[in-house]
Amino acid sequence: MTPILLATSATIAAYLIGSLSGSLLLGKLRGVDIRTMGSGNAGGTNAFRTQGFKFALGVVVVDIGKGALSAWIGLHASGRVPASALSSWLPYAIAIAAVIGHVWPVWHGFRGGKGAATAIGATLVLWPAAVPVLLAVWLSCLILSGYVGLSTVLAGASLTPFAAIAQAPAPRLAFALAVAALLLFTHRGNLARLRAGTESRFENARLLHRLRQRA
Repeated sequence: MTPILLATSATIAAYLIGSLSGSLLLGKLRGVDIRTMGSGNAGGTNAFRTQGFKFALGVVVVDIGKGALSAWIGLHASGRVPASALSSWLPYAIAIAAVIGHVWPVWHGFRGGKGAATAIGATLVLWPAAVPVLLAVWLSCLILSGYVGLSTVLAGASLTPFAAIAQAPAPRLAFALAVAALLLFTHRGNLARLRAGTESRFENARLLHRLRQRA
């Protein structure tokens, strides 16, 4: 198999894997489609709000797992092509294909989730040092604001300055920019509701606010 054919096949495979939505697959076992409930999104947050913690945990495990698997496929594929620009960019391109598959899944009418969990799974494999940064930004924003969507957008955006500070190679910087852009796009509705003052809030997550109220 030629390097181009291998790269193309691996990218398509990652997209198809990404298209396997955790919430929709598990929802079929329960006889529900969470796209008809809550916010209408096929992601972990809506799964938690409409189906509870155990269901949401299963969704997150599936969605993180498929991102990690796709990134592993990317690393394996890049190791089978001659050292070149293609081999260095390939794992990140394949990982982004999985995230795109999650957002626009071919198996589910191109109506999927927002891509955060799949992006985290890919980052765990390709760039594990960035995961604590993502989690720190996400948790800090969630504790302060209670807004999951805003926290996710800011966590994704933090990848780019982290890549710049760490002097990451061009493929990793491009991956950071792509993740940030995708999360900004998929959460545009959340940001619009935030500006309008109608965005849902996890009040229990606002730990500092709760502590101040008790003081």
